[in-house]
Amino acid sequence: MSQKTTPNKQLDLTQGSIAKTMLLFALPTLGSSILQSLNGSINAVWVGRFLGEEALAATANGNIVMFILISFVFGFGMASTILIGQAMGQRDNVMVKRTLGTALGSIIPISAILATIGWLFAPNLLDILGTPSSAFDLALTYLRMIFVAMPITLAFTLMMMALRGTGDSKTPLWFIALSVAIDLILTPLLIIGVGPFPEWGIFGSAFATAVANTLALIGMIITLYLRGSVLALNRSDLRFLRPDRGILASMFSKGLPMGLQMIVISSAALTMLSLINREGVQTTAAYSATQQLWTYVQMPAMALSAAASAMVAQNIGANQWHRVSDITRWGLIFNVLLTGLLIGALTLFDKSILSLFLGTDSTALPIASHIQIMATWGFLFFGIAQVFFGTMRANGYVIWPLMVMVISMYPVRLGFAFGFYSWLGADALWLSFPAGMVATAVMGAGLYLHGKWRKGQVLPPKEAAQITEGYRAQGSCSASCRDVASTTAWEPLEDQQVAARRS
Repeated sequence: MSQKTTPNKQLDLTQGSIAKTMLLFALPTLGSSILQSLNGSINAVWVGRFLGEEALAATANGNIVMFILISFVFGFGMASTILIGQAMGQRDNVMVKRTLGTALGSIIPISAILATIGWLFAPNLLDILGTPSSAFDLALTYLRMIFVAMPITLAFTLMMMALRGTGDSKTPLWFIALSVAIDLILTPLLIIGVGPFPEWGIFGSAFATAVANTLALIGMIITLYLRGSVLALNRSDLRFLRPDRGILASMFSKGLPMGLQMIVISSAALTMLSLINREGVQTTAAYSATQQLWTYVQMPAMALSAAASAMVAQNIGANQWHRVSDITRWGLIFNVLLTGLLIGALTLFDKSILSLFLGTDSTALPIASHIQIMATWGFLFFGIAQVFFGTMRANGYVIWPLMVMVISMYPVRLGFAFGFYSWLGADALWLSFPAGMVATAVMGAGLYLHGKWRKGQVLPPKEAAQITEGYRAQGSCSASCRDVASTTAWEPLEDQQVAARRS
C-alpha cells in the first residue's frame, strides 16, 4: 500500500510502510533539532576558546539554574499549545485568542517574579551548587543577565509553541533562525570587543542571546499583525490577557505532569552538577563541553520517540493495534542504528570535537574525553527507553513512565554517584549516567511488556507527540527550551484544510 500524503506533505501515519513513515517523520524533526542546537554549541565554542575553562564552567552553572526555573512553566506552555491546537480544530478563533491571552497573562508575570527573585538570590543559588570559586564571579554575571532576559525568553518560547498549535511550523523556524543568526554574530563581537562593540566577556555572551531573542520576538509579533493572524491580539482582545479560570485550570491539569517530568530531570541534574563542581573548575568545564556532545547524541532518540507517539496514537485511534508493536520495533531498530553510529563517531573523534570547546592545549581536554568514554554509551539505552515511553504515552499512560524516571534519576543515578564515590572517585559520577539510563530502559521494557498501557485513554496525536518533548533534556541540561522541534508534519488532512482556509 502506498504512503498517502497531502499537498503539504503531511503524512497519514496509519497506512503504508511503517519504517518509511517513521523516517519521513523523524528525520526532519532530527534535522531541525540539530540546526537549532548548533547555536548553543557555537556559543560554547566562543566562550571556551576566548574566555577559558572558568567561563565555560560558569555557563554550565548558570544554565542549569535557568533550566530548572524554566521547567516550572514549560509544561504550562506545552499545555497551552495543545489547547490552541484543539481550538483551531474546532474553528473557534475566540477560544484561540482567549487561550493565548490566558497563557501570556499568566506566564509573563510569573516569569517577571522569578527573574526578580533569581537576581536577588543568584549568589545563594551558586553557593548551593558549590560553584568553583574561580568561576563564581563569572557565573554570577552570566546568571543575572539570564534572569533579566527570562520574561522575553519565555514569551518568545510561548509564542513559537502557540504558532505550532495553529499548525504553523514554518514561522517559528524562520524566527528561530533569525535569533540564532543574530546571536552568532553578536556573541564573539561582544565577548572580545570588535570595533564599536564593547569588550564585555561572559556578560556579552548572555546579553547577545537576550538581544537576539528580543529582536526575534518583536519581528514575530509584527509579522503576526501584518498577516492578520488569529494569534494577533487586537485592542478589543486585550481583555483576554486577564486569565480565564477555566482555561487556566485546564492548562494546569495538562501541564502539571509535563512540568513535573522536567522538574524531576532538572533537579537531578542540579544535584549532579553540585557533585561535579566539587571536583574543580577544570572538571566542570570538561563536563560542560561533554554536555554539548550529549545534546546531539540524544536527538535521534527524541525524534524517534515523538514519531512513535504520533504514529501509535493515530493507529490506536484507527483501531489498528496490529501495527503498534511493529512501530515500536522499528523505533528500537532505528534508535540502535542512529544513536549507535553517533556514539561510535564520538568515540573515534572525541578529542578533536571536544577541543573545539576547550582548545587543544587545555588541561580539561583529557578529562572531557574520559567523561565521554565512560558515559556516552548509555544513550543507546536512553533511546530504547524513550521509544517504549513514546509508545505508551500515546495511549495516555504517563504516570508510570514518570515514576520510572524518578526512580532512575534519584535512587539509581544519584544513589550510584554517592554510593560508589568512595570506591571509584569521580568515575562514579560519570558511570552514574549510563547506570540510570540502563535502569530506565529495563524498567521501560517491563512496563511495555507487562504494564496496563494498552487499556489507557488514547490521546490526540498532537498531544501524544508533544508530551514527548518534555523528556528531551534527560541527558543534558540545556538552558533554553526554544529548540522544541515542531511535531506538526503528521497532522490529519482535516486540520490542514482548516489551516489553509484560515490563511
